[in-house]
Amino acid sequence: GDVCGLFLQRILAESKVSQGEKFLFRPMLNDEWQNVAEIIHHSTNSWYLANGKDAIFKGPPSDALIFCQVYEDLDPGCCLIAECMETGKIAGSCFYHPRKTHVSLGIMNVSPDFFGQGIARSLLTKIIQIADDQSLPVRLVSSAQNLDSFSLYTRQGFSPVQAFQDMYLEVPEDGFNYEISGEFEISNAQLNDVEEMVALEKRLSGIERAKDFDYFIENKRDIWNTVVCRDTNCTLLGFLGSVDHPASQMIGPGVAETEKVALSMLASLLDRFRRKCPVFLLPV
Repeated sequence: GDVCGLFLQRILAESKVSQGEKFLFRPMLNDEWQNVAEIIHHSTNSWYLANGKDAIFKGPPSDALIFCQVYEDLDPGCCLIAECMETGKIAGSCFYHPRKTHVSLGIMNVSPDFFGQGIARSLLTKIIQIADDQSLPVRLVSSAQNLDSFSLYTRQGFSPVQAFQDMYLEVPEDGFNYEISGEFEISNAQLNDVEEMVALEKRLSGIERAKDFDYFIENKRDIWNTVVCRDTNCTLLGFLGSVDHPASQMIGPGVAETEKVALSMLASLLDRFRRKCPVFLLPV
C-alpha cells in the first residue's frame, strides 16, 4: 500500500473562521442520504483518479449509502452539510461522532462542483466548535498523501500523534493457513465482552466508545465481524473489528496488548475475507 495516514488530535484551542453567506450549514435530513452518498462516491473517486490512482469505489454511488446508514445508526443527526444558498444543492458533508472522551471526525467530502470555496474549512470549524462547547478534543485519521487535507487540519490546530501504513492483502481462496498460538483463544465478541473492551481501550488508547462496540457486535446490518483475544486465564488481551461491504472492506478498529496478539487477531479476521482484498492500518 501507499503511505496512508496520520492519526491527528486537536486539543482545545481558540479558532475563528469567518462564515460566508453563500452556504447554509445545517444537519443532514433523512431524505438527503442518497445525495450525500453520491457526493461521497464522486468526490472520493475524483481525488484518487486525479492523483493517478484507481477509484476506491468500484460499484454504483448507491454503495456509499452505507456510510449514511451506519453513521446515522450510531449518531443520529450528527452529519453537517453545506447547502448552496443559490442553487439548493448540497456542496459538502461531514459526519462527526461525540463520545465521552472525544469527538471523532468522520468522513468529510466536498462536491467537485464546489472545490476551492472553503467549504471543508467551514465544516471543520463548526465541528471543532461543537467539541469545544463540550471541552473535548477532536480526533481523526487523515491520509498523508492528501496534503491539502493535512494542511487543512494542521492550520486548524491539529497535531500528528501516530503514523500508519495502509496494507492490502489479497486473501487466497483457502486462506493463509496461519496457525494461531496455543497461548491465545480467539473468539467472536459478545455483548458481555464490551465492558472489558472499553476498559482495555481506555487503558491503552485513552478513549471510550462503548456504543460503537455494542453496535459492531449486535451487527444488525450483517456487515461486521468482531473478535476478542484472551489468554488461558481468560484475561482480555485485545479485540479487533472488521467490516465487509461493497463500499468498505476493512479490518479495524481494535487494540492489543502486544504485536503477537494483534497478529493473531488479524490472521483470524483475514481468514474471513477469502477471495477478497481488505485494507488495514499498521502503526509505523
